Amino acid sequence: MPKKEMKNNKKENNKNKKSFFKDFKAELKKVVWPTPKQLVNNTVAVITIVLITAAIVFVLDLTFETLNKYGVDKVKESITQIEDSTEETNTQTDSNTVTTNENSNNETTENSANETSTENVAQ
Repeated sequence: MPKKEMKNNKKENNKNKKSFFKDFKAELKKVVWPTPKQLVNNTVAVITIVLITAAIVFVLDLTFETLNKYGVDKVKESITQIEDSTEETNTQTDSNTVTTNENSNNETTENSANETSTENVAQ
């Protein structure tokens, strides 16, 4: 690159930097800055809302954790009770079936014995 072009580039860069800072300063003058009283009020409002939100989330977290803890235990208990009652029902049904089968077998045996004794008497 020739020296003239380098000088021209440096001048343009300097102009761009100067104009940037001038424009930046002009834009900052256009900003409407809050008064100290407004600044304090807005800051207090933001902090208050954040604290209230944090408290609500904390309470909800504890509530759901407690419900989940006891809820899961109660669900486990109810499932265990259902399983136990189902097993008892199955056991009772099985014992009733066995008893019914025994009664049927006894009746069949008694009927056979009665028929045999009736045949013996008839002869």
